[in-house]
Amino acid sequence: MPYKNLTKFIETLEASGELRRIKAEADPDLEITEIADRVSKAGGPALLFENVKGTEYPLLINAFGSYKRMRLALSCGSFEEIAARIEANIKMRPPEGMLGKIKMLFTLKELAGFMPKKVSAAPCQEKVYTDGPLLDRLPILKCWPADGGPFITLPAVITKDPDSGLQNIGMYRMQKYDNASTGMHWQYNKDGTRHFDKYKALNRRMEVAVALGGPPSVIYAASAPLPPDIDELLFAGFIDSKPVEIVKAKTVDLFVPAEADFIIEGYVDPAEEKLEGPFGDHTGFYSAADKYPVFHVTALTARNDAVYPATIVGKPPMEDCYMAKATERLFLPLLKMVIPEITDMELPIEGVFHNCALVSIDKKYPGQAKKVINAMWGLGQMASTKFIAVFDKDIDLRDSGTVLWKLLNNTDPKRDLLMSEGPLDALDHSAPHANFGGKMGIDATRKTREEGMGRDWPEEIVMSQEIREKVTRRWDEYGF
Repeated sequence: MPYKNLTKFIETLEASGELRRIKAEADPDLEITEIADRVSKAGGPALLFENVKGTEYPLLINAFGSYKRMRLALSCGSFEEIAARIEANIKMRPPEGMLGKIKMLFTLKELAGFMPKKVSAAPCQEKVYTDGPLLDRLPILKCWPADGGPFITLPAVITKDPDSGLQNIGMYRMQKYDNASTGMHWQYNKDGTRHFDKYKALNRRMEVAVALGGPPSVIYAASAPLPPDIDELLFAGFIDSKPVEIVKAKTVDLFVPAEADFIIEGYVDPAEEKLEGPFGDHTGFYSAADKYPVFHVTALTARNDAVYPATIVGKPPMEDCYMAKATERLFLPLLKMVIPEITDMELPIEGVFHNCALVSIDKKYPGQAKKVINAMWGLGQMASTKFIAVFDKDIDLRDSGTVLWKLLNNTDPKRDLLMSEGPLDALDHSAPHANFGGKMGIDATRKTREEGMGRDWPEEIVMSQEIREKVTRRWDEYGF
């Protein structure tokens, strides 16, 4: 069942044997990272640090750090359950005929039931601070030795389009500079940057609110690659099958999740930038320092029972890998609606989800694999994928041995590689220029003569079904 707030999620984690309480004092300066990294890589539980040095608030980390905890967070038995609901409810084509229109009406009615619900009072505003210690109250982590400072690592950053008035929520790291200011690391292709550019053109301050904690569906939705102007809180409501409650912020004209643990309110001045970073990133390398906008805090509000949520990123696998795996499964139906020949997709954890995509297709005609590669390079976050490999539909993309076997045996470097260049992920340190570099597509499907295959494609070795069934029936007789 969905969770009203982070405390309810913590209770479920504990009841499921998925939480460890740490009562010993732990330092947010590097020590908590080392503990969490060891536990994460060992497949361990979520950690609730109850005695964090220098703060009154407990800290939750690794809460999403397994497939089981991600399924608990999204209140589902499998990611495919939500994917099926998405496929059934998001229509890419106009309805045909009266029956189609009726079906669409019911679909829109269901989505309307998940719209955020405004309330006049909220737990996230039980405590309100506008002066004195603000950010200094929070157990903000310094994650790695060469980091530029402490970073808020699991924020839901809320901005508003000055033209349409629509809000957006994104997840962008925030380096704490002092008690009342942070960096705002929104990359060139993010909605936060799109909004900020509009305010710069208007020469106006941009109001920002940052939600920490709250329902796990909201935390996840902030990280999801939704199309522009699709409300992340509507998506969170869709996941939970109930609306997310929102309340007006105290010092900015924005609505925030009512059940959040903390809300940081403030603004970004379009004329101000400051050096942000370095930061030990999810690639396993430090991302370089660069200039980013500065977020100035005007208020901090909190629940009475607030818990500070955090994550760390670094060499995979880590907690963010499981969040990204959920995204891979949930958003596959949308990808298949745009490129219908796709049957499955795998984003290897080692590729940190930006560098490599493995795709299987129902191949019907020559050149179809390369068509799919080019189509994927034209889609949203897929535009920054460095390597795309396409296979036939009869492969299990999660069987790395078979994937590598087909990749090495089905491809001719001269014929089957598609070299290109274009936008890359901002964290790709191998690119010759920031955000731009080379890309490669690989056609690992069976080839036809029209695709330059000068001889017949060989038949793959497969035992007859009759013999396989016979051996299965007699397996015990053989003494195994």
